[in-house]
Amino acid sequence: MASDHTARRVDASGDPLRLLHVHAHPDDESSKGAATTAKYVAEGVDVLVATCTGGERGSILNPKMENPYNEEHIAEIRQKEMETAREILGVRQTWLGFVDSGLPEGDPLPPLPDGCFALQDVDEAAGALVKVIREFRPHVMTTYDENGGYPHPDHIMCHRISMAALDAAADPTKWPEHGEPWQVAKVYYQMSFHRSRFARLDQLMHEEGLPSPYAERLSEWAEDPEAEARLTTFVPCGDYFPIRDAALKAHATQVDPDGFWFAVPLKIQQVGWPTEDFQLVRSMVPTELPEDDLFAGLDTHVVAPDAEWYYQI
Repeated sequence: MASDHTARRVDASGDPLRLLHVHAHPDDESSKGAATTAKYVAEGVDVLVATCTGGERGSILNPKMENPYNEEHIAEIRQKEMETAREILGVRQTWLGFVDSGLPEGDPLPPLPDGCFALQDVDEAAGALVKVIREFRPHVMTTYDENGGYPHPDHIMCHRISMAALDAAADPTKWPEHGEPWQVAKVYYQMSFHRSRFARLDQLMHEEGLPSPYAERLSEWAEDPEAEARLTTFVPCGDYFPIRDAALKAHATQVDPDGFWFAVPLKIQQVGWPTEDFQLVRSMVPTELPEDDLFAGLDTHVVAPDAEWYYQI
């Protein structure tokens, strides 16, 4: 949160705006919407990341980190990586306590491990997130779409419990032991991995005479106007891409600093697609689309540093 020496965004009652991101694994908060997070933290928004699992079954994706010790202690290491990323982003973070399901591979796919997140009862599992929502009282919440952003079983389950918890958190008859009901005003899906963005960056890489990391992917990715039409909200956050990258590199077991994530120069990203993109899926306040602010439509103000005056936005 911002200090008294920083301008900060507040709601109509003068409380800091609150943003809740729900993610499946440690590292997702840094690979999806992290520049948006950093932008809002800089504006004094209180941001909380709820991480569904500990990433216990995640593979080591950075060849520089492959060794028997890291493989044996992956859960502990990923918790430490999350703490570093949390500090870089300036957010709060909580673990929902579920066990990573892993990404099944093969044909046919093997069964999911007993007790894993993706096999939990949705309504029961949503209770952990209901508690977080009622205690934190977010104005805005983000999660994944019905396909999980990509079809990892934990991402799909993250979507399911997010939407179930949203409804239950506002219902006084559900989970009364978790506190007073809370209605989240706006709900978004994380949508930055879409074809238009990759195609634009691919174009600029070619114009600069640089090899594009997206060429093969785009050749197999048909244009989908319906998918593009889902995009409603484009948050300008290019200035915060360096913070996003630093947070992502904190997850050293998952991200190769010389790999795919960083193959496009920062300047090209900032010029070519300087936003992170979302789909507004629920809103309790009137708003006009497209938006450039997750808090659009809410009664918000900016309080000046070390001053009592504010202005409405």
